[in-house]
Amino acid sequence: MHRNLFRISFLVLIALSNSTLWAQLQKHSASDIQLDLKKLSSLGSVLYVAAHPDDENTRLIAYLANEALLNTAYLSVTRGDGGQNLIGPEIQEMLGVIRTQELLQARRIDGGQQFFTRANDFGYSKNPEETLSIWDKEKILADVVWVIRKFKPDVIITRFPSDGRGRHGHHTASAILAEEAFDAAADPDRYPEQLQYVAPWQTRSLMFNTTWWFSGSPENFNSDGMIPIDVGRYNPLLGQSYTEMAAESRSMHKSQGFGSTGTRGTEMEYLEHVKGERLPLDYFDNPVKNWQSIGGGEALARILARANQIFDPEHPSDITPVLLEALDQLESLEDPYWKSVKEKQLTELIKSVLGLYLEASTNTSSATPGESIKVRLEATNRSEVPVIINQVGIPGVEPEVRGMELGSNQKFEQEVTLEIPQDQAYSQPYWLKSAGNLGMYEVDNQQLIGQPENKPAITVPIELTISGTPLSYEVPLVYKRNDPVKGEVVQPFPITPPVAINFQEKVQTFADQGPRSLSILVKSGRSQVYGNLKLVVPDGWKALPEQVSFELSQKGEEQQVEFIVYPPSSPGEGIISAVAEVGGKSYRMESVTIQYDHIPNQLLLPEASVKVVKLDITTGGQRIGYVMGAGDDIPNSLRQIGYTVDILEPDDLTVINLKGYHAVILGIRALNTVQRLKFKMPELLSYVEEGGTLIVQYNTSHRLVTNDFAPYPINLSRDRVSVEDAPVTLLDPNHRLLNHPNKITAADFDGWVQERGLYFPDQWDQRYQPILSINDPGESPKQGGLLVTKYGEGHYIYTGLSWFRELPAGVPGAYRLFANLVSLGQQEPEN
Repeated sequence: MHRNLFRISFLVLIALSNSTLWAQLQKHSASDIQLDLKKLSSLGSVLYVAAHPDDENTRLIAYLANEALLNTAYLSVTRGDGGQNLIGPEIQEMLGVIRTQELLQARRIDGGQQFFTRANDFGYSKNPEETLSIWDKEKILADVVWVIRKFKPDVIITRFPSDGRGRHGHHTASAILAEEAFDAAADPDRYPEQLQYVAPWQTRSLMFNTTWWFSGSPENFNSDGMIPIDVGRYNPLLGQSYTEMAAESRSMHKSQGFGSTGTRGTEMEYLEHVKGERLPLDYFDNPVKNWQSIGGGEALARILARANQIFDPEHPSDITPVLLEALDQLESLEDPYWKSVKEKQLTELIKSVLGLYLEASTNTSSATPGESIKVRLEATNRSEVPVIINQVGIPGVEPEVRGMELGSNQKFEQEVTLEIPQDQAYSQPYWLKSAGNLGMYEVDNQQLIGQPENKPAITVPIELTISGTPLSYEVPLVYKRNDPVKGEVVQPFPITPPVAINFQEKVQTFADQGPRSLSILVKSGRSQVYGNLKLVVPDGWKALPEQVSFELSQKGEEQQVEFIVYPPSSPGEGIISAVAEVGGKSYRMESVTIQYDHIPNQLLLPEASVKVVKLDITTGGQRIGYVMGAGDDIPNSLRQIGYTVDILEPDDLTVINLKGYHAVILGIRALNTVQRLKFKMPELLSYVEEGGTLIVQYNTSHRLVTNDFAPYPINLSRDRVSVEDAPVTLLDPNHRLLNHPNKITAADFDGWVQERGLYFPDQWDQRYQPILSINDPGESPKQGGLLVTKYGEGHYIYTGLSWFRELPAGVPGAYRLFANLVSLGQQEPEN
C-alpha cells in the first residue's frame, strides 16, 4: 500500500476560549467524534456574507454546519472597528481586534469558519455609494472574489438585500459586493494576479437570507418560492437545538451586548433566489454532492461509510485502521480542493479517536527575538493503537526520543531550551502592521488577505507513525499557567520587542499656558535592557529633558519616565513620538494587551506616540460625578482640562451625596446597562431640582432600564448624523450653552471624527430647548442632538453627540462645548 507523509496544520483551529486554547481542542467527546465522522463523509460548502461581526445569522450557520453538514464559513466584510463597545473603553482598531476574536469564538461554537476583507468599519453609513467609495470598492471586491476562489462555495447566502432595505450603507454594500463577486470569481480576466494561487470558481447559486423584517411586517411577508429551513431542529449528538447553539454563539458578541437566550421548537429561515441556479426547495435537506462526481471519490465514500457503520463511542480508536485506509485512498482523489479539505479533517479525526494529546507550552508569557526560553513538550497516547514518535522538530530533544513507542495511556514529556530566531516577526495583527486609511487596511501579502488572525508565532512539528502511516502535526507553542481561581489558563504566546514605550495617555490636552508632565512607562521584553528615551516634538512645542536613561535588569521590569512638555502660545495640535535607543537600535512601539475572559489575550504594538492639543478654553465648575455606562474614556479627558472627576456607583446616587458636585454625567448607554438606574433616576432628578446639572449621554431605545429618565417626556429614536463634517446650525446663538464660558461658533465643529452623533431624540416636550440642528446630506434637519431644560433650580441636558469619540480624540471644539455643558449651572462673572 502506498504511504505518503500527510502533513496538516491545525492553525485554523487555534483557540476555544482564553483559558482553554489548544488544550481543549484536544478534548473531543465521542459525540464530537461521531459528528465529525458524519461531516467527513459530506461534500458541499456554503459562504455566508454580511458587513460586520454580529450581522451573521448564527441559527442558519449552526444548521448548515451541523445538520446539513456543509463546509460553512462567514465572510464579514469588516472587523466592526467603528462600532460601540459595551464592555470597555477600546474603540476603533482595538475594538476591531476584540470583535474579530468574538467572531472566532462564535464560529468555534457553531462550527463555521471565519473570513474578512481589508475593509475598515469607518462608522455608520447611510448609503452604499458612500460606503463603496470610502472602502475602495475595487479592492474590497477583489478580496471577496479571493475568498470565493479559495473557499469554493457551492452556495453564497447574503444577510442583506442589495436594494437598501438593510438600513445601513455597509449592509447594502456587502450584498452588492457578493452579487458582483458571484460573477467576477468565475471570470479569469478579473483579478488575474490571484490565479497564481487559485483558480476561477463559479458558485452555483446566490441567495438572500430574508425574513419578514425586510417586508415591514409578518403580514406582508410572502415566502412562496423561497427555500424554507427549520433551524430549530434538535441534534442529539450535540444535546441541543441549533437555535440553542446559535444563542451561545451570538452571546460571544459581548462587546455589542448581544447576549442571547436559546429557544426550542420550530424556527424558520427563508432563502430567496438572487442569482445563478434556482435550487430545489429541499436542497438543504440533502445538499451533499455525489462522491461519484469526483474521480476516486466512490471508493473513498465506501471506506467512510464503513467507518460510520462500525464506530463504537466507547472504543472510538477501533476505527483507526479504517481512517488510515481512507487517508491513503485520498491520494486517488482527483479534486485537489476536496482532497485538501478531507485530508485536514481526516488527520484531525485520527488524532481525536486516539485521544492523542500533543502540546508545546512555556511558562514564559512572551519572548523577544534572540531570547532563549524553556519549552515543555508532551505527547500522550490514550488508546490501544501504538503511536511512534519519529521526530520532534525543535533543537535539544533527546535523540532517544526518535523511535519511541507510546503505548496505551503512555506519555512522553521533556523540557527543552528554545532560542527564538533573531529574525522572528513581532506579534502585531497582520492588518495593523502598515498604516491604512479611513476605509482600508493595508495588506500587501495576497495569502494573508481574508485570514481572521495571525498564525501562531512559534509552532513545533511532531512527526509520528500510527499503525505504519507517517503523520506530522504542527503544534503551536502556547503560554500556560495555573491560576489559583481559574485553574489551567492557556494563552497565545507572542513575540515582542525588547523594549516597549507606553504613553499613559493617547491624547494630552493643555487648557492653559502651563507646562504638563508627560508620563511614559518603559517596559522590558527581556532582561538587561539599558538605553535612552527621546521625544520627537512638533514645531512650537518643547520637551525637557532632551533624553532620559533607563535601566531594566529583569524581564518585565518597568520604569516610569517623566518629561515636561511646554505648549505653544497659540491653540494648535500635533503628535509627539518616542524613540528608545537600546544597543544601537531604535524602538518606537507601545505594547498593549487586550484582556477579556471570553477571548484569548491579544497583543497590539502601535507606534509610541501621543496627540497633544493646546486648547483655547475656559472651564466652569470643578467637581464632576460620573456614572459609567457601557464604557468610555471621558472622565480621563475631563481630568486633563482641570476637572476633578469621581466615578459614582449606584449606591452613591443620593441627593445628599450629589449636592457636592457641580455636574453629574451619565456615561454612554448607562440607561441601557446600569440596571439600578431604574431606581436611582428619581434621586438624580431631585438633585437637578435642587440646583444640580445632569448631563445624560446617548442611549438606545432598546432595553432601556427605565422610561422615566428625564423630567419631561423625551422619545429616543434611531436618528443619527453619520457624516462627521455635516454642517451644524446654532439654533439660538445667544443661548448660555453657546456662550459661557466659551463662545461657540461653527469653527468648533471642525475636525470631529467618525460622526456627529447617534440615537437622537426625535420628539420631546416643549419645555426642552434644542440648541443645534444637524443633518446628513440630503436629509431633514435633526435637532435632537443637544436638548436642555430648566427643572426646578437646576438644569437637565440630554445629548446624543458623540462625545465618547470626540473628547478622547482631542477635538478642540468638542472640549469647549462640553465645558459649557458642565458649567451651565455656574454663576456668570459680572462685567
